[in-house]
Order: sequence, then structure tokens, then C-alpha cells
Amino acid sequence: MMKEPDVQPVGTLLASLMEELGLGKKLKQYEAVRIWQEVVGERIAKVATPTKINNGILVVKVEKSTWRNELSLLKREIITKLNSALKEEVVKDIKFS
Repeated sequence: MMKEPDVQPVGTLLASLMEELGLGKKLKQYEAVRIWQEVVGERIAKVATPTKINNGILVVKVEKSTWRNELSLLKREIITKLNSALKEEVVKDIKFS
């Protein structure tokens, strides 16, 4: 008698495949860039744009040095809000340039 194949939901299979390929972490990092505006608000998003994230370090281009200084003071708070929205620690640091 043949054994029936182990049936799993497609979502479970995709999640496993993404994890095996290392895509889960990359997607979460992309999500941090995508939700930037909703986390920091429109006022900050107008002057500070995330350009990339690599190994948990989010690089944000800031239009003026005065804003760069202000955002540096808010860095810990922004990281906490981003990670809270993502429900895991994705962003470890932010570099303002």
C-alpha cells in the first residue's frame, strides 16, 4: 500500500522556501523601507528618504544638515517604532547621510 504524500498549505510551503533561500529577511528589510513614511510621518518623510537597508542598517538620505542632526537625536525612537511595526528586530541602526 502506498503512503499518501504529506500535504501542506501553500502558504506554509512558500514560507519554508523563502526561509531556505534567505528571502524572508530580505523581504522584512524591504518592508522597513516601504513603511518609513507611515512610521515617521509625512513631515519627516518629505526631508528624509530611505535609500537602502543592508544587514539591519537603514541608510536614509536627508536633505539638510539641520534635519540630519534632529533625526540623529530621534534615531532610537525611530528604530523602535519601525521594529514594532514589523513585529521583529529588523532595523538595528540608521545612518543618516
